[in-house]
Formats: sequence, C-alpha cells, structure tokens
Amino acid sequence: MAIDVILGLQWGDEGKGKIVDYLAANYDIVARFQGGPNAGHTLKFDGKKFVLHTVPSGIFRPGLLNLIGNGVVIDPITLAAEIQKLEAAGVDYQGRLLLSRKAHLILPTHRYLDAASESAKGKSKIGSTLKGIGPTYMDKTGRNGLRVGDIKRSNFEERYRTLKEKHLSLLAIYPDFDFDLAEEEAKWMESLEVLLSLQQVDGEYFIHQALKDGKRILAEGAQGSMLDIDFGTYPFVTSSNTITAGVCIGLGVAPDKIGEVIGISKAYCTRVGSGPFPTEEDNELGERLRQEGGEFGATTGRPRRCGWLDLPQLKYTIMLNGVTQLAITKIDVLNNFESIQVATAYEIDGQLTEKLPYDICDVDIRPAYETHRGWVQSLDNITEYDNLPEAAQDYLQALEANLKVPISMISTGPERSKLIVKSVKVSV
Repeated sequence: MAIDVILGLQWGDEGKGKIVDYLAANYDIVARFQGGPNAGHTLKFDGKKFVLHTVPSGIFRPGLLNLIGNGVVIDPITLAAEIQKLEAAGVDYQGRLLLSRKAHLILPTHRYLDAASESAKGKSKIGSTLKGIGPTYMDKTGRNGLRVGDIKRSNFEERYRTLKEKHLSLLAIYPDFDFDLAEEEAKWMESLEVLLSLQQVDGEYFIHQALKDGKRILAEGAQGSMLDIDFGTYPFVTSSNTITAGVCIGLGVAPDKIGEVIGISKAYCTRVGSGPFPTEEDNELGERLRQEGGEFGATTGRPRRCGWLDLPQLKYTIMLNGVTQLAITKIDVLNNFESIQVATAYEIDGQLTEKLPYDICDVDIRPAYETHRGWVQSLDNITEYDNLPEAAQDYLQALEANLKVPISMISTGPERSKLIVKSVKVSV
C-alpha cells in the first residue's frame, strides 16, 4: 500500500477541505502532516458550513480514522473549540480522532511572542496569522519545545514553566503589547483535558502498521506549496514544509511510501498577507475576483489579494511535489468574465522565462499573458465534464496541455455536491 497526498499548489486557500472530504470515502485514514491552526479548511454540506483548523477533513466521514501527525503544531484551545463544534453537530469523533505523541504544543506565550514580533516589524511584517506557529516551530528546532506526549509526564508543569519563562524573557525586547496572559493560560490549561480525552498514538508506528494491514491512507496538507519554508517566497512563508516531502517528516514514512499526489489549484490565484504575487490585480479587477469568490480568510477573515492564474508558479510547485493529478477549484468564480487571462511566462530584465527567480521578492516581474474566452454562464447543476460550456472545456484543456498533468476533478461551487469528477486515481 502507498500513502496518497493532497496539497495546495499556490499560496493556500485552494479549497483542500472540500476535496479531502470527497476523497475520504476512498480511504481508511486521513492524516494531517504539517501546519497548525493557521490553516482553515472549509467544508459545506447538508446546508451547513464547517471550518477545520487542526482536525483532518475526513472527520465527517463515518468510520474513518483521522490522525493529527507529529509534523502538526497544536493549540489546545483551538482544538478544544473545534471539538466542541463537532459535538454540537453530532459528529462521533471519539476513537476516530487520534493525536501523535510527537506533535508539538502551541503555548499562550508562543502566541504572545508571535503578536509582539509581528507588531514590532511595522511595515515589514510578514503577514503572520498570529497563531503562534512560527515561535512553536522555532522551539521545536531549538530542541526545547513541549509535545503532546509530555502532558502525561510527571515533570510537565516544571517544563511548561521553564519554557514560559524563556518566552517572557524574549518578550522583554519588544514594546509593550496588550495580551492577557493569565486569562489565556487558564483557558490553555483547561483545554489540556480535551487532549487527554483523545487517543494518543506513536504516529510513525501507527501509520506503518496501517500500511502493513492494507489500510488506505490520505495525507492532508495545509497552507500551500508557495508557503513552504524552503521553496516558497521566503521570508514570506510559513514555518513548515508544505510540499510532498513534508509527508515523510510529518508522518514518519519513507519516500517510497508515497503514491498519488493530488495538487489543488484555483482557476485563478490568491494570496493572504504580505509577499510577492506576480499576477496580482490590485485594482477593480482584483476586487471583482475577491467579491465573486468570497475571498476572505477562513482563519483570519482578512481579504485575500487576487489575480490571474500563474502557470510558471504552478509548473514550479508541480515539479517540487511530483504531482500526478490536478484538482481545479472555484472555476465558477470566473462564470461572469468575458475573457480570462493566464500568465504563461515572466519577463525579467527584458528576457522571457518560465522559471521562478532565486529571490522573487526583489525582482521586477512582468507576467506575459495569454487570453482565453469566458463562458459567461452559470455552471450550477453541471455534474459531467462533457456538459461544461465549450469555453470552459477549452480553458481546462489549455491548462492540461501547459502543465502536462491531467485534471481529475473540477469544483464548481463550495458545496460537497458541486464537484465534477473526471478520472480520479487512488493507490491500491
């Protein structure tokens, strides 16, 4: 058996939650392998909307196991709030939601540090979600973080105080910042009881045994490939490896265990926060895309920056991830556009290239665009690829020809039912 992977190919917000929810019916286990509550995976079905920040998106499929892997960083307060919402919705999660003991914990002081650091940057801020992600990964690599498995250790409180004091000493270098630490700490300690009520596992052994037992596993990524700490638009990136390679570290598996890699891309492009965005339309067109697509962050509520699809960027992340099939989402957002632009190359210093430069942040990039005709009609109630308007099919076929990867799914709306399945491959 192999582990199939699903991840975003842009700057996040590609619609991964819905695709994972659909695909989950083909698997026995869905496992999150990196990121934390800075992610927001949105699912809509039965007239209800759910936003998951830490819990894997397979939780709504009865009988399916969901693992929060060791590569994830967990805020007990956020996780407890998610679980309360699952309970309110009547979702049976006990025995189906598992925690890797090696997953690191986000402390209140991690969030305090995150907010104080970002505030001090002023105009140079990165655009952090202020969830404490960066400081938590820093403690992880600094070898003094706290992990889920530590909660049951006899010296947990002592280790918590030691790390807290370290953070407070670091906070002394920043200007005063409004943060009610005592209140947040009380909520955090109370939320640990929720973590203790969940089944803890040695994630790496759990995954390997599941593979031996012939279980089908889907690894769920968070954020997007262009936010990868190594290969994204550094320094405007997240603190983890968001690409396929992150599955190996975030779940404890070897590269030869990776099967299908399903890359998700919107039919246009968005980004939240600061950082380079070559095809951004910071104008009326960008605002139109934002309003048509409801482009506001599921985690932060911040308006997303919008622009046309960027093929050099997509080719880059397809290469990094070893993508075997594509899912194109939010194509319905383009329903009312008479013409659609797609960037096919970059002009840098008077030369055309399809490669991303080493430091995309400090380079003047002018996208070279190709124009496609729009279909100017609703895609509601279309469930078969062949029933799509001719112009929509032309657009999708042009993407396949350029990207050299087959499109297996097309999302025509946020609801679970609005998905055209063309030819999905699942590892067996």
